[in-house]
Amino acid sequence: MPYPPPRFAEPEPYGFIYLGFQIEPVQRSPVHTRTPRRQQAAAELVEAVPALVDREDVVSVRIFRAVFIPPLPGAPRYDLAMLIRTRRVDQLQTVRTCDEVSALAGEEILAGVNVARIGDTDARTDGAFLLNHFTAAPETDAEAVWRSVTGWYTMKTGVDNSTALRPVGPSPFALVNYARLPAGPIRFLAGQLTRPSFHRFVRATLDDHGMRALPAVHRLVHTSA
Repeated sequence: MPYPPPRFAEPEPYGFIYLGFQIEPVQRSPVHTRTPRRQQAAAELVEAVPALVDREDVVSVRIFRAVFIPPLPGAPRYDLAMLIRTRRVDQLQTVRTCDEVSALAGEEILAGVNVARIGDTDARTDGAFLLNHFTAAPETDAEAVWRSVTGWYTMKTGVDNSTALRPVGPSPFALVNYARLPAGPIRFLAGQLTRPSFHRFVRATLDDHGMRALPAVHRLVHTSA
């Protein structure tokens, strides 16, 4: 392997529910601004958090607002996102169908588990957060492919954390990577695309396994923990 893999941490024991919220009509521009409708919707989601975290089966709730989403075919382009951690994986079904979650009317993107982790993505609340959605050909081990390219990211981009989520039920994505970025979205994404090694190694590896990466960059709006 041309890039040594990073030191992986023990995966988190929680279940994860990732919801998306479309507030404004889908736009062509990758830049998502703070419109009044988006701000109002974010405030309403924040108001709903206490009822969720009061549940014994919910550990934490994080709300994000999109800031930069490249207009790639198939990419989820939601204005707001919510990441719910359940206390146990076997509580995913109970939480995803509970009244508190149903009332949010969000689109479920993934209900799953953390299968691999680098560092602590939630160690800080500032900066930009990447939700990178991977599609994959049938029978592809998306986690193994993701692990094989992580060394490039830690060496070339300075990323020191990453939380890989694998669905346990139906999802359009084989894996979703949740990470805190060391730079703003444009600088980070441009830093990939302008490096020949990104195309030669990362993109080529994904292509070889029938995988596509669909990134969305967010800022944290609210965290319950």
